[in-house]
Amino acid sequence: MNVTLRQLRVFLSVAGGRNFSRAGDEIGLSQPAVSRSIVELESQLGLRLLDRTTREVVLTEAGQSLAARLDRLLEELDQTLQDVAGLASARGGKVRVAGSPTLSANLMPACIAACARQAPAIQFMLLDRIQQDVLASVRSGEVDFGVVIEPSSAEDLYLETILSDPFVLVTPRAHPLAGKKSVRWTALDGESLVLLDHASGSRRLIDDALALNAAKCAVKQELGHPTTVFRMVEAGIGISVMPALGVPPSGLPGLAVRPLTPRVQRSIMLVRRRNRALSPLAEFVWKLVQATAKAGVPA
Repeated sequence: MNVTLRQLRVFLSVAGGRNFSRAGDEIGLSQPAVSRSIVELESQLGLRLLDRTTREVVLTEAGQSLAARLDRLLEELDQTLQDVAGLASARGGKVRVAGSPTLSANLMPACIAACARQAPAIQFMLLDRIQQDVLASVRSGEVDFGVVIEPSSAEDLYLETILSDPFVLVTPRAHPLAGKKSVRWTALDGESLVLLDHASGSRRLIDDALALNAAKCAVKQELGHPTTVFRMVEAGIGISVMPALGVPPSGLPGLAVRPLTPRVQRSIMLVRRRNRALSPLAEFVWKLVQATAKAGVPA
């Protein structure tokens, strides 16, 4: 069945005025166009809706039933379309964004502050979660979009890179590698490491880089939060490989941070459900996060 909205509106106008000419004047169509629309609608439904004579137009039983329900349905449709169209100019509302811990701590505060300045009526709600839970929240529709480290598998999602974040070495200041301007990955061979655990989107990339550079290391501790990793390094339990964005902008007192070569970096991405358009408010926040990252978040 291929009934059009135009056919329904024409029918309702004819049913209300019981006259083809008046219906045409009301909706801006010629009388032949009105007649053709009614004939097409009846053909699609397989029912006669109107009995027409030279003197009057009378609704059939089927026509009466359709007209009685259609008036309310079209009114609700019009209101719904107006409400949705109003979203385009809406200035206030909630936008929910999920982010993994290092991104929540070191990228999202600047984004939330920018949103507060540029669009104070928008409530930027951040959900701080491990990466696999961020992806689950996006898939379920719990959040408008997420901010993640390049996932290993996300065919059902739309991803857009907004920032490249290199890995760095974190050591006590007295460690021999702290005296170098940069450290090769191969120099980590035989070292004891304290790393983020596998719930982090970065861990897979760190493991791959160590393997690629033949650096066989003993992982002494696997932890969920960068701050805990830094405390372990301070205590002399091991050294660490961390994303640069995981290091506070103010630095790490008592610890040395050195670039690793060759440069290995993680891609920070915005993620949303594929083939699902964002609301205008969420689209605004998506672009704001893009712009904030591009403007120079510490990395």
